[in-house]
Formats: sequence, structure tokens, C-alpha cells
Amino acid sequence: MLETKTYSSEDLAPELQTSSWLNTTQSITLASLRGKVVVLHSFQMLCPGCVQVGIPQAQKVFEEFDPEKVAVIGLHTVFEHHSVMGRDALEVFVHEYRLRFPIGIDKYGDQQQRLPLTMQAYNMQGTPTLILIDKSGRLRLHKFGHISDLILGVSIGTLLSETISHTETSKDSDIKNTNCDENGCSV
Repeated sequence: MLETKTYSSEDLAPELQTSSWLNTTQSITLASLRGKVVVLHSFQMLCPGCVQVGIPQAQKVFEEFDPEKVAVIGLHTVFEHHSVMGRDALEVFVHEYRLRFPIGIDKYGDQQQRLPLTMQAYNMQGTPTLILIDKSGRLRLHKFGHISDLILGVSIGTLLSETISHTETSKDSDIKNTNCDENGCSV
């Protein structure tokens, strides 16, 4: 059974480590997306679950939610079949599937690494992986495999309803989350 991980409001999402981007003229950082809910969809173009379910779901979220409030980011995370899933093939794939959201290509530190850097930083088990990051940059949901559209929509809506309270006492702003208790924060 595939597990969904939820996180407390203290878990800052690791920064994306990409070698290049498609569908955007500039590199995207999570820091530049603060104030928005981030839907990060990690995929491989030869992954059946990604092609059949994950990518269409990410495209639907991109089309349905206000881009001023929700940022959808694709992350092409190749950990197998490297020779056939390079940038040129990805460009054709993105064009053929008419994907419009920004897509970063997960970076490798060196040729000896088995897994790309962002995949390692998030401890991903494979693809598709869906990650939700709240408006203050905190990792809130990590799901390997499929998540239902209904649960994803409710989760995004919950994160959109949260307010961020900025204080002068810390570098990272404190979050006022209405879904927190002594065990942590939930979506």
C-alpha cells in the first residue's frame, strides 16, 4: 500500500535542484513562490502512472486554480532509462502532451549518482510523487503514487485558507495554522 506522509508546519521544503527548465524563461525557486501554495509533481515520461494519472492531474490543477495563488511545478526526475529520457525527448513529450506548467529537470551531482538531487532531498520512493508546499514554504504533504482528485482539491483548498502571520522576531515567519494541535499540523 502506498503511504501518504504529512508534515508539521516546521518542515521547510528543500529547494529544487534543477539543471534546466521548460515552459518558463527563468529558473524557479521555492523561495520565489512564497505566498503561494506549491503543487510539485515529480514524474518520468516513461512512467505509466505518471502519463495516465499524475501528469493529467497536474495539468488540471494548473488549469483550474488561480496562478496567483497556486503554483504548479513539474519535476522530471529520471532514475532509469537515462539514455532515452534526455532534454530533447522531454521537449517533444511536453509539446505532444501540451503541458503548460513549468517543468524543471532534476539535476545530478555527478555521473556516479543513481538518483537525482531533488529526488534525494525529498526522499522520493519513485514516480509519480506529489508534494504540497504551503504559502510559507513548508512541506505539508508527500505522496508516492496516485492521490485522488477530491483529496488533492481539498488539500489545496485547506492550504489556501491558511493565513501567514509575519513577525519581526524570526528570519522565517511564524505560521498561524488553524489545523494544528500538539501532534503537528494536518492538511
